[in-house]
Amino acid sequence: MTTRAGANGVATARGGASAKREAAVDRDRLQGARYGQLVLVTRPEPDAHATTTLLRARGFHPLSAPMLRIVPLAARLPSADRLQAVLAGSLNAVRTLAASHRDLPLLAVGDATAEEARRHGFRDVRSASGDAAALAELAARTLKQAGDPLLLPTRPGEGLRLAADLRLRGFRVLRRVTYDAVPVPALGSEAEAALREGVVDAVLFFSASAARVFATLVRQCGLEGQLARVEAIAISDAAASGLTGLSFRRIRSAARPNQDSLLALLAASCESQGMGKDLG
Repeated sequence: MTTRAGANGVATARGGASAKREAAVDRDRLQGARYGQLVLVTRPEPDAHATTTLLRARGFHPLSAPMLRIVPLAARLPSADRLQAVLAGSLNAVRTLAASHRDLPLLAVGDATAEEARRHGFRDVRSASGDAAALAELAARTLKQAGDPLLLPTRPGEGLRLAADLRLRGFRVLRRVTYDAVPVPALGSEAEAALREGVVDAVLFFSASAARVFATLVRQCGLEGQLARVEAIAISDAAASGLTGLSFRRIRSAARPNQDSLLALLAASCESQGMGKDLG
């Protein structure tokens, strides 16, 4: 894993006395979490809400602490009739794609992204049920290298390896930036209070970007020492790579890059310290 701390442009604002007062309001509730499992969820909204709802139904005490804010961007897209298919590497790639392209076949990186595509009106949807490499393999099996180009909607800096992989296989790939994931400027007051009080049991990470922002904000708040009893659970090794240098009690990565596998690892971690993939 390589360290990328400081590369995300996170601001240093922390909220001062006002944030401390807000945190104090919820101290009793945070202390009550000692009798359950308090889990920080770092993914952006609206997905953080869906994850916290699942966690609550399974008996955890979830606390939403998004590290990123999703911002749709205007993008000049090629006409749908000049394209062979759409490649979706994330939920937000689906959400920010224009409705004019929903009649195209869509290849999704995973099952959750495929489900999101169907909810947005795509009819011909196929899932790679894996990662970017699996998505490239699916494209190679089901699409024509000599056919029309593939559209890859993504965020700045993402999708480059996937596009390069597909071009090496003979595809034409049109990569377009349709959204950004902007780092939040500070830890939320509840998340900071929970870490400072030592009541956090685990933190869930769904991307390396969110992990890097978390690492920066924790250091800014001087909370590195509060992680010694906290378990970090990442959706993949790539997501876990953003945590380099943080002294978590343990960093684990899910067996498969999806939420079901991530939550299964969380449950296993609560029951037995000997289960899961130990990364550090």
